[in-house]
Amino acid sequence: FESAKIWSVSKQGFDVTNWLQRPFRAPHHTCSQAALIGGGTVPAPGEVSLAHNGILFLDELPHFQQRALEVLREPLENREVIVARTAATNRFPANFQLIAAMNPCPCGNYGDARSECSCRVDQIEKYLLKISGPLLDRIDLHVEVPRAAPNYHRLDLQDNETSHTVSKRVRDARSIQIDRQGSLNQFLADHAFYELNSLTSEVLVYLDNAIERFKLSARSYFKILKVARTIADLEQAVNINTEHIGEALGYRCMDKLHSELKRRN
Repeated sequence: FESAKIWSVSKQGFDVTNWLQRPFRAPHHTCSQAALIGGGTVPAPGEVSLAHNGILFLDELPHFQQRALEVLREPLENREVIVARTAATNRFPANFQLIAAMNPCPCGNYGDARSECSCRVDQIEKYLLKISGPLLDRIDLHVEVPRAAPNYHRLDLQDNETSHTVSKRVRDARSIQIDRQGSLNQFLADHAFYELNSLTSEVLVYLDNAIERFKLSARSYFKILKVARTIADLEQAVNINTEHIGEALGYRCMDKLHSELKRRN
């Protein structure tokens, strides 16, 4: 009903064939800030609100307008958008899951052992640093995806887990979180995290060293802890250990790259 109401006040209107389907929005990188966030003379919901209760996929992330990307910080944090105009202020829901994709450099070959990068160093830095630190802080997982192997289509995939197996493990982990704290880990307040989780001195020292090495923010600190807690839940482990922290840190490749670029400059 929430999604249907948002669509009903949008320029597209609500299509009844989409009833009970979670929205998937993939705007082109040339879309304006108003189209992405919402606005207009008569304020209308933007892509972040049309993706409410669903997925917002931003391909070629660095090619979006920088101002539009920075305005994403509010809905990612508060799960709503406030559009202020002289006549009135409108509040639109924006509880979406952000999935974004980008190349490692303008030509796409930076760091690839099989293809030579044709970009200058300053071009690579400008491209990567267009995604600001505060925006990265609000993205839980940064995963580097290598180029597919030459014989990928011939690989034996029979040993891979089925979607049914993975889905069950995810449902079990979600149930563990609801039983423990009444909400999913992502919605757990920072102060409540310490009340529900006992962290050993070994885990705290390990995490503090990583935070210092990569100059991560306080927001990233708690993101890493919550991801580590989720990894532990997927394993049905009672406590977080250094292996869980290490895996969570492994999902922050953009933080490490930003840190290296800043040191170089």
